[in-house]
Amino acid sequence: MTPRPDIRILCSPAEAPALVKALPKDGPRFILRHPEDGLPSDAQVAFVSRDITGASTKFQITPDTARYYEAMRHAPALRWVHVHSAGADREIYQSLHARGVAVTTSQGASDAVVAQTAIGGVLALARRLSLLAADQRDRAWRPLLGDRTPRDLAGQHAVVVGWGGIGQRIGELLMALGLTLSVVRHSGAPVPQARQTAPYTDLANLLPGADWLVLACPLTPATRELVSRQALAALPAHASIVNVARGHVIDETALIEALAGGRLGGAFLDVFQQEPLPPSSPLWAQDNVIVTPHSAGFSDGNQARVRGLFVDNLRRWARDEPLAHRLTG
Repeated sequence: MTPRPDIRILCSPAEAPALVKALPKDGPRFILRHPEDGLPSDAQVAFVSRDITGASTKFQITPDTARYYEAMRHAPALRWVHVHSAGADREIYQSLHARGVAVTTSQGASDAVVAQTAIGGVLALARRLSLLAADQRDRAWRPLLGDRTPRDLAGQHAVVVGWGGIGQRIGELLMALGLTLSVVRHSGAPVPQARQTAPYTDLANLLPGADWLVLACPLTPATRELVSRQALAALPAHASIVNVARGHVIDETALIEALAGGRLGGAFLDVFQQEPLPPSSPLWAQDNVIVTPHSAGFSDGNQARVRGLFVDNLRRWARDEPLAHRLTG
């Protein structure tokens, strides 16, 4: 019987101990490679764990991340890359994909955490937590009375954009809080729980009745600046936006103007058109805005879930079976 060839995996030194324990014990032998081993790498597979990207963004790449990216670029035997995130819109992944390297994502690993963050944003805005935090810093006892009194969440209406794993979990949690839903999705196929379901092109028609606009969609040509100046103008002045999708889903300039002009109630923003968000951005200083550093999906259980998805796909790859969550197009 012909022995199976070894499979060489590029991974981070920090990830290696846990990965060794999780690797299949049957089948081919797995050999781990690190960027420090030298270039070009003989790795056929690369695992991009969270510690690889660290504090890097699509716009600012740290030296350690750049070193790993270069190891992948200069790996002539590379055939497959697995990414810790649900999206693969960074230039390096697109470049490798164009080269013929299979790219798979960790879709689903952080769905519950992102949904919890989105609901945390809704609750923080609804319960005026930013105001209360400012009062605490001022050591001021200011009850939420008069024009500071929050509106009941029960009975309010949310438009959820995107109905994948994250959007569905957000919808469940919003309904548990007593809100009703409309859903905007790629297909426009009816969602039984929703008052209305519409394709992306009909978003503006659903906004006049919205108390909340919650964005949980992927960034695609159809969703880039989907929340346009016209869409923002269609929202009621008391409405708030929660964005755990991508920064380029919103016309950020128009959003800043609407918030500053009192034409929106508030916003919880985890993603931006430029990341890190520049210190000069007016969003930092807006009283009705909560800014978080693209951390909606961060949780201490994520890496084990991501590793599990990678190892499951590794079994498929070793058996020449189709990979799950593979980038297409």
